[in-house]
Amino acid sequence: MFIDELTPLFRELTAQPLAFAGGFFSGLFRLNLAEDPVKTWLDQQSGTLSYSTTNSSNGSSNGGPQSISID
Repeated sequence: MFIDELTPLFRELTAQPLAFAGGFFSGLFRLNLAEDPVKTWLDQQSGTLSYSTTNSSNGSSNGGPQSISID
């Protein structure tokens, strides 16, 4: 019974051990990947921007309610 609950955890651990360990470490220490110094370190490791904090889904700059028209 207890083993059945831990099976997905072990499956992920064996599938991608480095990614699992990194996620476990960041969750354990409650690190936010969008904040410095973690974001800066990730950008240096990958050579690109790893996480974008801008909201460019609709292209407008106001954060308030928007009206739409439905025909």
